[in-house]
Amino acid sequence: MRLHAGTTALWCGLLPPLGLAVPVYVADGPGPLQKAAAVAALALLAAGIGAYFGARLRHQRWKLDAEGLWLRTGRLWQRETRVPASRVQHVDLKHGPLERRFKLATLVVHTAAVHLSGITVRGLDDADAQRLRDALARQLDDAGDAL
Repeated sequence: MRLHAGTTALWCGLLPPLGLAVPVYVADGPGPLQKAAAVAALALLAAGIGAYFGARLRHQRWKLDAEGLWLRTGRLWQRETRVPASRVQHVDLKHGPLERRFKLATLVVHTAAVHLSGITVRGLDDADAQRLRDALARQLDDAGDAL
């Protein structure tokens, strides 16, 4: 969760100020110190907003039962998704470079639905993600489906 919040804060804190740095310095007006302070304030504000949105994994809950996978995300605006085991096509694990470094994984469940091609569970511990993937695979095998 901290990894996702940190990387989102980094990208949000770097990109907007970098995009505005040149126009702010070229524009007429206050001196260079005031311009640098304005760009730094923008960077801090953008990083704070990025950290807030990046921390959304703290409000992610999932449950696997005999009927399928249930996922709830969000704090103020919650979204609940229920994927019946019979609709699961296959299950993937993703490991980005930072996720590998911190032993995390992203579980992607591909479904047979038209409007919902799959759900993503981010920020899982690598061992938990593998157990969850294996449990979903066992449910598919028990139902007679193949991954």
